Amino acid sequence: MLDGERLRLMQYHFHTPSENRIQGRAFPLEAHFVHQNGASELAVAAMMFEPGAENPTLQPILAALPHEENHPVTLGRQIDLIPLFPQDRHYYRFSGSLTTPPCTQGLRWLVMKQPVQLSPTQLARFRRALASANNRPLQPLHGRLIVE
Repeated sequence: MLDGERLRLMQYHFHTPSENRIQGRAFPLEAHFVHQNGASELAVAAMMFEPGAENPTLQPILAALPHEENHPVTLGRQIDLIPLFPQDRHYYRFSGSLTTPPCTQGLRWLVMKQPVQLSPTQLARFRRALASANNRPLQPLHGRLIVE
């Protein structure tokens, strides 16, 4: 639920390094959870990852990584993504665009304030799978407000 309306998770994907920064800090991995409401409007919940303890919630995702570049996969089973999110659910919010073509404007972005951990081995697997940096460079605010 966001702004009193139900949104449906459409897909999620990862960027390395991060596309957003928190207090000027970039992160080695960022996840985007893309949601859509009944009017086809999008909202993205973004989460930063930092090296630390192994993250068991990532294991089924890592096990399903495609062997081909730019090849989306379906996990084939549901996984509970809630444990992936930080305990502290506070976020930064701003209006923006998709970070991949067609870079559609008017998205609601929610960037979690607290990063979560993944092991250095898990991070290395994501980096290998993504093959190279796939982040959009940081964009100027152009008058947009970031609210907490």
